[in-house]
Amino acid sequence: MQLRYNFRVYPTPGQQIELARAFGCARVVFNDGLRLRQQAREAGEKYISHGELSRRLITEAKLTPARAWLGEVSAVVLQQALADLNTAYRNFFASITGKRKGRKVAPPRFRSRKDNRQAIRFTKNSRFKVLDNGRLRLPKIGDLHVRWSRTLPSDPSSVAIIRDAAGRYFASFVVQTGDEALPPIESEVGIDLGLTHFAVMSDGTKVSAPKFLRRAARKLKRLQQALSRRQRGSQNRKKAVVQVARAHARVADTRRDWQHKLSTRIIRENQAVYIEDLCVVGLGRTRLAKSVHDAGWAGFTGMLEYKAARYGRTFGRVDRFFPSTRMCSACGRINDKMALNVRAWDCPCGAAHDRDVNAALNVLAAGQADNSNDRGAQVRPERVPAPRGEAVTHPDAACSTRSVEGISVLQGGEDVNDPRKDPTRR
Repeated sequence: MQLRYNFRVYPTPGQQIELARAFGCARVVFNDGLRLRQQAREAGEKYISHGELSRRLITEAKLTPARAWLGEVSAVVLQQALADLNTAYRNFFASITGKRKGRKVAPPRFRSRKDNRQAIRFTKNSRFKVLDNGRLRLPKIGDLHVRWSRTLPSDPSSVAIIRDAAGRYFASFVVQTGDEALPPIESEVGIDLGLTHFAVMSDGTKVSAPKFLRRAARKLKRLQQALSRRQRGSQNRKKAVVQVARAHARVADTRRDWQHKLSTRIIRENQAVYIEDLCVVGLGRTRLAKSVHDAGWAGFTGMLEYKAARYGRTFGRVDRFFPSTRMCSACGRINDKMALNVRAWDCPCGAAHDRDVNAALNVLAAGQADNSNDRGAQVRPERVPAPRGEAVTHPDAACSTRSVEGISVLQGGEDVNDPRKDPTRR
């Protein structure tokens, strides 16, 4: 399994200038390649290949006065910029042809120097190296100071240097890790995600929603008001932008750290984890959009999925249209839609349910049913010819009615399905 390990790096002022130059060169090569392909499409010409773009935009462009400064950065950074362009085109073509699942992917767009996030990537061909003193040596940039929080499990295949909106620099290593299977245990859990409680387990455990964005709303409001008062284009406005970005980054980092700890605990304590597949994009368009985005359901479920695969656990998603809230976990009866303010309800079978715990129990049962048949087992029996006694038409049963359970009821004091009343069975 390939994983990313992110570490904070602290470049010197001179190294920041070199990184800014590398960000700009990679951005120019990406935009030039996108422009050439757009022009070729408008002119009715064939699609320009990756090799042709590399030759025209890197090899030959370095020999021209207008692009001679491309030689000041590593050639691998420029090649990886074109690789990102090819990946964007492949994702777009796969999306419009239906080969790519999920939301539709837009065509590549031009990169801007004003983008909040800038990144470059070095592969093994660039000969980057982690030195014995803990510094990261990059070609034509120098040795970067890295704040190591843990050791890398293997030699990295590539490293990306990222500058975020808050002005922080990170080194993102791609490493190959083996499976670290945990000892098997008996417990399985179904999880119902919500807003009042972030997660409700099928065993009755409820995890309160931390609401990191709501708690930081007062400070964010004050910083945003200070930003709106600054004159556009001034240095004070740029400083205010960085302050707002740092406040948002602190909220995102705190939420991510909390989700990592919770997901790791759930994976360690359960052999199988089942969760409902929520449409976060659709819920983000409702009046609860701010609370939905503050919860971070998509990031949390992604952590559960990759950690389950890494540690030998089972992870399953239940269909989003499964009526987990309206179904009684005791008898299976499906009730009408319930308002959000209804937190507890009673079933006619006599069972009293907590709304969220009942949903978690139904998610667990549905996940176990799907997991038991996920290896090609026959879920529904195939169609077989009915016996003659079952397929025959009864003359007096044209208006036969049936109860909810499918059991024949009496009409006029006689059972219309009684075989003794069938004239064909003598």
